[in-house]
Amino acid sequence: MACARVPLDEQHVTEPCAAQDRERTLPALHPQRKEERCFLLYAPPLEEESPAQVEEFLENSQFICEDLEWLLALPHDKFWCQVVFDESLQRCLDSYLRLAPRGIDPSSLSSSPAVMAMQRTLHRSVFMVFLRMATHKESKENFITPDVFAEIIYDNFLFDIPKILDLCVLFGKGNAQLLHKMIENIFHQQPSYYSDLNEIVPSVIQVFNTVLEKCGLQSEESGATEPLKLNTHSRVTTMTMTEEDLSDVVLYLCDTCSTLHSFLDIFPEACSTFHQHGFLSRVSSFYEMAVPDLEKAIRKRNLDKCLQQDLWTRVSHSRRRMVDITHLLLQHTCLQPILEGSENTAAFVDDFLQILTAFLQEKRFLVDYDEQYPVADDISLLQQAFPHLDETRTLYLLRGVDSAWNSLGKKRPQLATTSAANHGGEAQSKACWDTAPAHTEPGLGAGLGGAEALAGVPQEGANGAACTVSVGELESLLSHIKDLLPDLGEGFLMACLEEYGYDGELVINNILEDKLAPALARRDRAEPRPTKEALPALLSSRSNVFDDDEFDVFNRDRLDMTRVWRGRKQGESVHDMLNDKQHINDQRSRYRAYETVVDEVLVDGDQSGDHGLDDYDDEYDDTYDLNQVGANDLDEDHELLNRRPFTTPQVLRTAKRSPEEEDEYEDQDEEEKDAAVKRDHFLQDPAVLRERAEARRREMQSRRGHRPPPASHVLGGPKGRGQTQETVLDRRRKEMSKSRGANHNRRFMADRKRNKGMIPS
Repeated sequence: MACARVPLDEQHVTEPCAAQDRERTLPALHPQRKEERCFLLYAPPLEEESPAQVEEFLENSQFICEDLEWLLALPHDKFWCQVVFDESLQRCLDSYLRLAPRGIDPSSLSSSPAVMAMQRTLHRSVFMVFLRMATHKESKENFITPDVFAEIIYDNFLFDIPKILDLCVLFGKGNAQLLHKMIENIFHQQPSYYSDLNEIVPSVIQVFNTVLEKCGLQSEESGATEPLKLNTHSRVTTMTMTEEDLSDVVLYLCDTCSTLHSFLDIFPEACSTFHQHGFLSRVSSFYEMAVPDLEKAIRKRNLDKCLQQDLWTRVSHSRRRMVDITHLLLQHTCLQPILEGSENTAAFVDDFLQILTAFLQEKRFLVDYDEQYPVADDISLLQQAFPHLDETRTLYLLRGVDSAWNSLGKKRPQLATTSAANHGGEAQSKACWDTAPAHTEPGLGAGLGGAEALAGVPQEGANGAACTVSVGELESLLSHIKDLLPDLGEGFLMACLEEYGYDGELVINNILEDKLAPALARRDRAEPRPTKEALPALLSSRSNVFDDDEFDVFNRDRLDMTRVWRGRKQGESVHDMLNDKQHINDQRSRYRAYETVVDEVLVDGDQSGDHGLDDYDDEYDDTYDLNQVGANDLDEDHELLNRRPFTTPQVLRTAKRSPEEEDEYEDQDEEEKDAAVKRDHFLQDPAVLRERAEARRREMQSRRGHRPPPASHVLGGPKGRGQTQETVLDRRRKEMSKSRGANHNRRFMADRKRNKGMIPS
């Protein structure tokens, strides 16, 4: 039995030997401890499935699932013996990585629910096997020495760069964080994978050269150095190659771009390796040369409609992925170090501006990149993080981007720019580039499905809430969740997506772990998608100030036509119309009421002496006589009733004043002077403040018994007349105390060198 707290590579196991009827001791990792089991190869589902093919796929996948579940249930030592020494297991896993349908493949969306359920089960089992293979420590008792683990996975090819790329593109959606930790652990334990990745990048660049050669295009790097002979056959182009070859080229390009984007998105540490090989310039030049040629061939060739739509979707997907790859490389190799405040910020800024300057030649690529990730936002971010940014270079770049838009005859969409935090976490909304080729304008060089098809503006969802994704992206999220959870209704899923910010991974995780919000937990999970209410007719729903009047033609069938005429009314004179002052006479009586001003209003009744207003009334209620109502008001009655005395404006006053006016103005001047004296100044005299602070400091020192330092006599008297004893002592004391200050004992060291004869006296 294996010993506790001992790594697996140092453990030995004692097992009975059936041939010799005795026990034998073997290392825990030994080929003879492997179980004899044959793992079948994976066969993907077909697009057009017959009942026999469905049954064959289900049976084969069922056997593989059972074998993988058996493998995952093995103890730690048995699992690693099987993984290291069973070749059929590695062939089975490799076949799944190579043949499993990707997200954009038509075979990934089978019409059979049984096939989809089996594919999901097998998909999970394969991922769990690779996840356990990438873990060198399962518990405190079950672990492998890190150095030995690195040798095992590297020497036995349990992981290599192509496998890691396939893992990212197959399992990246929904497991990005787990895959990042898994790949990070592999590269951390075995740094040799970095050198392998460094050797893989030229091969990836060669993929683009191969596509250009297949399309009959000639790049600067792979172009022929010798002229073509006259009797050579014409080159094969995208317009002359067979449909099968065109499909292969498009599939090859789409798979490469999707795989690279998934890998760089999940493992950003690899971006620096790609950047060192000049991958950005290669992608932009390839985009400029190959994409328009492929789009033109798909659009103009007489292809089957289904094939044409599939090829167009894949080319549009490849375009989007190349733009995203460029953004990832710029983000993690230039922008992120600048925002983190690294030491070589100026070098990163210069590198970023130099790359964008190189993009100015690739106008089609630059326009598509600018529409998805605006260059102006990056420049604004750099100006905030690096104040010494060269304004001439940035202005040149921005004008170059505008020139690229104008040269292609496109109009830049007015999209809301994102904030600087969108560059660290990918906050920008994804757009759908899969535009149907039927809506293409032949005059546009970029072809259809280009950057003009981006839908980044938030739209209204079916429930009226603001939707941060496009309609196509929302349908894709619903389809992805329905594939995993087919029993849920679309109405319930839309409510979940709205609650969790349209994050599909978070919605799936919360549904599976039953961590939904209380409002969502109470909803019907089979709720269908709400139907959109038909908008009411415009005429019946309008609301206007002229509704139901005598000229409301929308609600009245008959109008009084005698009151409708064109131009001047017949029988009416202009002179009579101008002399008609009836409207003035109508207003005259209203304004006459303002001419009479009454200071006192008499109460109706007898005004005689016995019953006047001032007579005492026995019925008077004296309840409120003791309450001084209005006694504390600031305004007295005479101030409210009396008018403010008239004051002559300053500009109308004469130079000479009367004696009464002189006295009045002298009183006003004295009041203003008194007010100025009593005014509390906001700013006080600094000299007064310093004097008060010095007085407080002296008072504090005297209270603590602090003695002021003795007076210094270093300055002494005039030179040549002799110095007092106090001056000599003070100068000697200052010379000896120089070592405590900023001179760092240089006088003492100079004397020491002179005493040793190092400096001539």
